[in-house]
Amino acid sequence: MFGKVLIANRGEIALRVHRACQEMGIRTVAVHSTADNTAMHVRLADESVCIGPPSARDSYLNMAAILSAAAITGADAIHPGYGFLSENANFAEMVEAHGLAFIGPTAAHIRMMGDKIAAKDAMRSLGVPLVPGSLGALESLEEARAVADQIKYPVLIKAAAGGGGRGMKVARSEEELEEAWRVARTESKAAFGDDAVYMEKYLDRPRHIELQVLADMHGNVVHFGERDCSLQRRHQKLVEEAGSPVLTAAERDALGAQVTKGLKQLGYRNAGTLEFLWQDGQFAFIEMNTRLQVEHPVTEMVCNVDLVKEQLRVAAGEPLGYTQEQVRFSGHAIECRITAEDPETFAPNPGRVDMYHAPGGLGVRVDSALYSGYTVPPHYDSLVAKLVVHGQTRSEAIARLKRSLDEMVVSGIKTTLPLHQRIVADPEFQAGDYTIHWLEKFVSRGH
Repeated sequence: MFGKVLIANRGEIALRVHRACQEMGIRTVAVHSTADNTAMHVRLADESVCIGPPSARDSYLNMAAILSAAAITGADAIHPGYGFLSENANFAEMVEAHGLAFIGPTAAHIRMMGDKIAAKDAMRSLGVPLVPGSLGALESLEEARAVADQIKYPVLIKAAAGGGGRGMKVARSEEELEEAWRVARTESKAAFGDDAVYMEKYLDRPRHIELQVLADMHGNVVHFGERDCSLQRRHQKLVEEAGSPVLTAAERDALGAQVTKGLKQLGYRNAGTLEFLWQDGQFAFIEMNTRLQVEHPVTEMVCNVDLVKEQLRVAAGEPLGYTQEQVRFSGHAIECRITAEDPETFAPNPGRVDMYHAPGGLGVRVDSALYSGYTVPPHYDSLVAKLVVHGQTRSEAIARLKRSLDEMVVSGIKTTLPLHQRIVADPEFQAGDYTIHWLEKFVSRGH
């Protein structure tokens, strides 16, 4: 096992990785920008290294600075968390070229799955179902028109190198296609330096279902069930559940068996999440994230597993200590992403936290790096806390979530706590009757 791990991230995920390392007797190195001098992960780590000014480009995305920090502190491995460099294949290669372990998949698999077209080609070859669409990047508007005529409108133009909703546009008719094509390519070029786009059939009422997997270096692959991440605003997840209110155990088992078999063929290693659209009992692969997900705690709650510890063990070369049959699912878990944003306008609202109180009790978990007196910097993602609850049933989890949201206090800045309170109180949410389009309509109605 590693003696010292550098955590190439910040905020709650850096703290999450630190806690797992501490429980395993592994020393930690926190890297931080000058804006994060007083951050909780910096305070608690065994060592810390300042790697640059506030701009992420000059600090948390500065590969040379991070590798230098690993060298001067004698770290054995680097855990990238999520975001920043977690899905940067060049960084993974550089880490291993410097004799360190990268706690994640191989650079080749990161590169393959980072290219949405290559990822779809790989899954197609493994027999995993896909959304109908183009077989590769669209070379011209004329080709886009031909594909749209074949799969029928509405269609979705998507950036091949994209994510987070950037470079993604819907065309509901031939008249809208040219504008969607132009805007998607322009956004993709600006965001990712690549204007390649492809097309998918636009589904009108799908759920967003994802499957958590873990693979070791010895050919063993298991899954930890599904998460329902359908509650999204502008393609950003706000609430996640494990398991899905609409999936049966048989559907989960069938999808899991197909996916784990395919990943074994690919020789995949470490953690990953495959994302699907689900409608009328049919799954369609959309992308794979080759990292730990923000919403991983809901899986941990229903499977009683520490995914970060499992990542560390796998990266150190240890085999999985269990089979798929030994993975157990118990109860239901829900996560709310609390962000430092105005709950009505969603405008970022960084600043000083006057008071912070986390809810507690049986089945309640809060992943956060907040504390009273902490100043949320304006330079990074607005996520400040993840409130996670577990219950024996979904109704018990919802009741526990409602109570926990009412109990949680973050004062001095605006947060999305009031929005989550409204969502949890809504009868349609309580019934599990929602799709990926539900939250946009809910917000627009001003509930």
